[in-house]
Amino acid sequence: MIADIYKKLIIDFSKLTLIFILILISFSLYHSKNFNLDASSDALLLEGDPDLKYLREVNQTYGTKDFLVLTYTPVSSFAEKETILNLQLLKSKIENLTWVDSVITVIDVPLLKSTDENLMERLKNYKTLAYPEIDRKRGFDEIVNSPIYKDYVISKDGKTSGIVIYLKKDKRLAEYIKIKDKYYNQSLEAGLSREEKDNFKEFIKEYENYKNLYNIRNRQNINEIRDVINRYGDNAKIHLGGIPMIANDMMTYIKSDILVFGIGVFIFIIATLWFIFKNIKWVMIPLLGCGTSVIIMIGLLGLIGWKVTVISSNFIALMLILNMAMNIHLTVRFLQLKKEFPNLKKDTAVFEASKKMMLPIIYTVLTTICAFLSLIFSGIKPIIDFGWMMTLGLIVSFIVTFLLLPSLLSLFSAENEINIKDTEKSIITSALGSFTKENNILIFGSTIIIILFSIIGIFKLEVENSFINYFDKDTEIYKGMKKIDDELGGTTPLNIILKFPTKQSENIKENDEFDEWEEENDASEDKAKYWFTRDKMNKIIKVHDYLDSLPEIGKVLSFGSILRVAEDLNNKKLQSLEIAVLYSKIPDTIKNEIVVPYISVEKDEARISVRIKDSLENLRRNDLINKINNELNTKLGFEKDEYKLSGVLILFNNLLQSLFKSQILTLGIVMIGIFAMFFILFRNIVLSCIGVVPNFIAAFFILGIIGLLEIPLDMMTITIAAITIGIAVDNSIHYIYRFKEEFSKINNYNKTLDRCHSTVGVAILNTSITIVFGFSILILSNFIPTIYFGVFTGLAMLLAMISVLTLLPKLILTLQPFGKEIDNLG
Repeated sequence: MIADIYKKLIIDFSKLTLIFILILISFSLYHSKNFNLDASSDALLLEGDPDLKYLREVNQTYGTKDFLVLTYTPVSSFAEKETILNLQLLKSKIENLTWVDSVITVIDVPLLKSTDENLMERLKNYKTLAYPEIDRKRGFDEIVNSPIYKDYVISKDGKTSGIVIYLKKDKRLAEYIKIKDKYYNQSLEAGLSREEKDNFKEFIKEYENYKNLYNIRNRQNINEIRDVINRYGDNAKIHLGGIPMIANDMMTYIKSDILVFGIGVFIFIIATLWFIFKNIKWVMIPLLGCGTSVIIMIGLLGLIGWKVTVISSNFIALMLILNMAMNIHLTVRFLQLKKEFPNLKKDTAVFEASKKMMLPIIYTVLTTICAFLSLIFSGIKPIIDFGWMMTLGLIVSFIVTFLLLPSLLSLFSAENEINIKDTEKSIITSALGSFTKENNILIFGSTIIIILFSIIGIFKLEVENSFINYFDKDTEIYKGMKKIDDELGGTTPLNIILKFPTKQSENIKENDEFDEWEEENDASEDKAKYWFTRDKMNKIIKVHDYLDSLPEIGKVLSFGSILRVAEDLNNKKLQSLEIAVLYSKIPDTIKNEIVVPYISVEKDEARISVRIKDSLENLRRNDLINKINNELNTKLGFEKDEYKLSGVLILFNNLLQSLFKSQILTLGIVMIGIFAMFFILFRNIVLSCIGVVPNFIAAFFILGIIGLLEIPLDMMTITIAAITIGIAVDNSIHYIYRFKEEFSKINNYNKTLDRCHSTVGVAILNTSITIVFGFSILILSNFIPTIYFGVFTGLAMLLAMISVLTLLPKLILTLQPFGKEIDNLG
């Protein structure tokens, strides 16, 4: 019944089927206008990470803002008048940008050693390098040696300045994030009602629409700041850095990758099809199938509102590669039928080829889907989305392949095809077939060596990775981050939050001297006045100095920094009363910059801000975090509940550490799922084991190489093993399925091997070469993990192909899973 309906669709009503597909293409092209990209920091997040929630609380408490950083290296010294004037002009132009909240440069640093007045007078009447009458040499030396501004707005050698550009807060986006988190937390804790689920869906649409507008504005902002740099960068070398810039450039990379990968793979597929068939018709028909699948998929993504990230930016290339494999298998089978049975009618050959290839391709699609679906257990949002996206893409490719390709064959192939390249002759597959039959020890011996090699390499796998090394050294992202990392105190932020018992804020009240001071001041800020005790300050300074001693850490900022400046100016250690007075007398402009971000009187907390040198070769993030957590307790004497670490470093480390668990989980799921599918397909445990072994070996071998080359796992390389197994196992299914079919006729293992290597073996060779070189296109990316993904997946597919055409048939010959052969029937 189903076969009859299918035959009518592709043979009897093939024109109607093509019209329907054309309508679907038009529908998809219309919705492709909503096809969007996403380069937000969600790519560094684990779903429901409690550390993300805490970081947002910290940012709310201490007023942390988004910012950009310019590294400014002038031709002449900062003590020169010309440099100051150029910097003032640049700052003025940046401040005039509507989206900029404030700008901090080396010329804004308060100079407190430039006069001999008392401390309070200096704080009230401070001057900066911009003042004409200031001694610039003396002022510049003060900044270079300042515990606050050294490695923050000026490098140690005094040659490079950091210009910090704080952005105006997008209150609407912040509110959207709060609502989103509220829905997410409620779904985990109590669940959502049907009405709440509907409201959440509507909210997500609204949120995503606003995020699109936010991304557009961010791109405009980055273009504006780059225009300013280009106009006013003649007298200095300037690099741009910061998360908003990275997000914008990542968006550019995603667009570039999609375009380059798509066009590159498309051109390569044309070349491959011409090499295989040497006939323009057999180039165009499979090509139309690939193009149609991609167009429909893009339209679906636009309709659903599913965004493409840097992780899933290669989905078009992957879809083209996998779709082409289906098309080649189906087309080659059709041509083989026409060659074997010249009198077979065209429509019958089309239907028979489709029917014979339907089941093996269904299973190859299911095994590949199993591989991609395993990625949803990673817990990493962009990897999860990639898994679901490729699953949908494979379903679309399968449907299009078995509707469009047979319909095109039915309409445009001739009854008697001529000038078709002989698909049954292949020197490579014939040589591999002969090699397989004659070399037992060499095949099994090399397999054992590869397994041992893989085990050694897998035990060397690690997840330590540097965000800066995700990018090519010629990119602006890398240059800016490297400059900040080397000369301005590091890039990756880490917060240490110290929590003080509330009762300590009462201790200062006992001081009679304080009572006299209180009578002269506004009593409405009592807690702030009472809060600053010497005991608290000692604890802050102790942690500050400990962190400063760690080689992995660049700049450390805390309230201890300003306290040290004040004590240096006073030439004595300040006591509780003096610290409280100092706090109350500091001008708001200074207080908002160097006090408020580091002290929360209301919460009885202090924040110590740290930046990690991300490009250090031997940096081990997880070890560093564990060391700080342990030594604050064991070495510095803090209780575990008196401190907590937060920041991008924690979130990034959580992501990296999850990769190991993800790798084990996804591989386990893929192996179990694919073995189960083999068993369902062939109803034979031995055959199922034979089918999966070559592909598992290929995947483990690649992991071994990655480990031995000391290339750390990241968001892309983590997917290689599962995807390799899922794609490579397609060849095993096609080979075993064809071997089973031919053996039932020939009843001789060696002759069946020859037959399979000259038929399905040629298709496997052609599709594998297409896949290998298709993945090689990914080396054109600016995103290093994508390059690794392309290189290692291509290498794994090459090894898998060799294994399927040598080890797999050798195992079949050795174990004879189809029963004993009957030579006289051969």
